[in-house]
Amino acid sequence: MVQSVTRGSRIVRQAVPENLESDFGALDEFLTPTAQHYVRSHFAVPTVDAAAWRLEVRGAVGQPLSLSLDQLRALPKTSRVVTMECAGNGRQFLTPAVPGVQWERGAVSTAEWTGVRLADLLAKAGVSTEATRVAFEGHDKGEVKNTPLPSGPITFHRSMTLAEARTRDVLVAYAINGEPLPAAHGAPARLIVPGCYGMASVKWLSSIEAVTGEFDGYWETTDYAYWDRSTGRPLRRPLMGMQVKSLIARPSARGQVARGTVVDIGGAAWSDGAVTRVEVSTDGGATWRDAEFIDPQGASTWRRWRLRWQVPATAGEVVLMSRATDAQGRTQPMTRNPDWGTYVIHHVVPTTVTIV
Repeated sequence: MVQSVTRGSRIVRQAVPENLESDFGALDEFLTPTAQHYVRSHFAVPTVDAAAWRLEVRGAVGQPLSLSLDQLRALPKTSRVVTMECAGNGRQFLTPAVPGVQWERGAVSTAEWTGVRLADLLAKAGVSTEATRVAFEGHDKGEVKNTPLPSGPITFHRSMTLAEARTRDVLVAYAINGEPLPAAHGAPARLIVPGCYGMASVKWLSSIEAVTGEFDGYWETTDYAYWDRSTGRPLRRPLMGMQVKSLIARPSARGQVARGTVVDIGGAAWSDGAVTRVEVSTDGGATWRDAEFIDPQGASTWRRWRLRWQVPATAGEVVLMSRATDAQGRTQPMTRNPDWGTYVIHHVVPTTVTIV
């Protein structure tokens, strides 16, 4: 049975460790208030003494760094607005059911993050020209349950190529929406990787390591990975960039609308890049109309949209759908690629409403 207890304005999908879903049906503002931003935790929130905390920048660097929170805050800062989505968002819609946190629509939020550019930290440490990847490790630690699994507790850690880290302008953030990070969001500091699924944005950051060669950690080869068939044979690859996706916020699934009225269908769309088009169907996909954007086009941020709908005069059930297209020319698919496993649920999800 899916846990649906509310905590504040969020839905508890798992109490221990804490996994909280935003109320996507209440989508109203461009920026998600911090108290409503979804929370994803793999293990219990670690106890980190901010006064004693240090961020270690090490590995293939000329001058390793050990920065306190005050020292990190003293460096040149920048702010980025980023839409972040859990890679398992929408898992509740999969048939047959699959294991994992049973997110519905709300494991996605948009916030303004403030911190120091990763590129500046690496430059300060004198990253080697031989470095090919950057690995990030958090203070959170525990035993994993998915198989195959390593024995004993492990930390949460991820890596990416040095080139991708620079292209994405990765941020080491210590503030969200103008306020210090709450513990649940990774205080004292966390990674923010624009355009990537949330697992790339390591929380409770403890170290940044420049790596020569491969990394191949658990959280990018066994978990949070997919099967890539582009070479003609399936190869395991780490999940990274968000796929193009649109979801309907209102009317709500299994909700009711009055016949003969005019109703706004509204929602949001996002991708690893900029969303350029959203289409809406009010007849189960037989015909489509372009929606109107509420927000301007932006990289790595969602765009809210709406469509004015003349509700039919006849009572009964109707199926609403939305699909997005991004600047790369990718359009949200109608069916799902099973090589994504239990992640990347970005196919068109029908919303059934009843006309009364």
